[in-house]
Amino acid sequence: MRYLFDSCALDTDRRELRRGAELVAVSPQVFDLLEYLIRNREHVVSRDELIEAIWKGRIVPESALTTRLNAARSAIGDTGEEQRLIKTLPRKGFRFVGSIQEATRLEGEAIGDAPVQGAIPDLSFPEKASVAVLPFTNLSSDPEQDYFADGMAEEIITALSRFKALFIIARNSSFTYKGRLVDVKQIGHELGVRYVLEGSVRSALGRMRITGKLIDAATGAHLWADRFEGDVGNVFDLQDQVTESVVGAIAPTVEKAEIQRAKCKPTESLDAYTIYLRGLAKFYQVDLNRRTIDDALQLFNSATELDPDFAVAYGRAASCYAYGKGNGWFSGAEEEIFAGNIPRQTGRRIGQR
Repeated sequence: MRYLFDSCALDTDRRELRRGAELVAVSPQVFDLLEYLIRNREHVVSRDELIEAIWKGRIVPESALTTRLNAARSAIGDTGEEQRLIKTLPRKGFRFVGSIQEATRLEGEAIGDAPVQGAIPDLSFPEKASVAVLPFTNLSSDPEQDYFADGMAEEIITALSRFKALFIIARNSSFTYKGRLVDVKQIGHELGVRYVLEGSVRSALGRMRITGKLIDAATGAHLWADRFEGDVGNVFDLQDQVTESVVGAIAPTVEKAEIQRAKCKPTESLDAYTIYLRGLAKFYQVDLNRRTIDDALQLFNSATELDPDFAVAYGRAASCYAYGKGNGWFSGAEEEIFAGNIPRQTGRRIGQR
């Protein structure tokens, strides 16, 4: 189902939000919030009802809902002051008040095939080979190593994204399947991809094993499967092997220059990289609040202290600062820099913008 409103289209089959022809990246909770408000637009949705629908009964702080609501409004071009599309009714709840046009698909019709008069450009399948990298399964005995498995999948997403011949689904979309048993064909249908990469990570006694399977989502056939083992210190080489194997299986004509560019290492320090992955786990935490942002900042800062040339970690620290600044948690760049909350290099770059 697609819901068309204002200049936006919310596609629940592919879990995508577009404004005009632009794909808007939103977190899974923000997408679920928008979908729930739109589906229940005929009545006011209370805070308790919304929390139950989005977090499935989990206890979350009030700020979690406020943050997601602000993000939802921003994603669709609305604000808390204007409330053109999402209206807050004091002591009552929220209601989606925008004009909605529903675009349904006929049985057997492919996603993106049904034209809607006056709608924004349709959501068609990409012409390039399209891949969704699912969250890797942590097979280590320590559940705390989940962050490492997630980090492996994200790094492979980043590496594959460097290939012009491929269309890679964003992390926010593919990671909605974390911890869920979903048929690969359904994933391909919902995300609009031809290929799905799934795998696992096991780390013990200084050794690491990464397994991967590339599946044709249309047929369910396994196109490639392999296992890569090595010392934990060679984690980047293992990532490169997985990336090259996937590319070789679905895009054998990829230019050699692209392969070399995709193999660029983010850092030479394994300790810095491990801390960086811990920061990513905090940054993508469901209940993103001031504390988790602070924790993520500290971890990214620690990574840059170990490797002052770790550019990606600086970028993530800047993202944390921008998110915190947008929520009113940080009062000013200079104050935060001198308080040690963000690196001076990042702070100077922010101040120069």
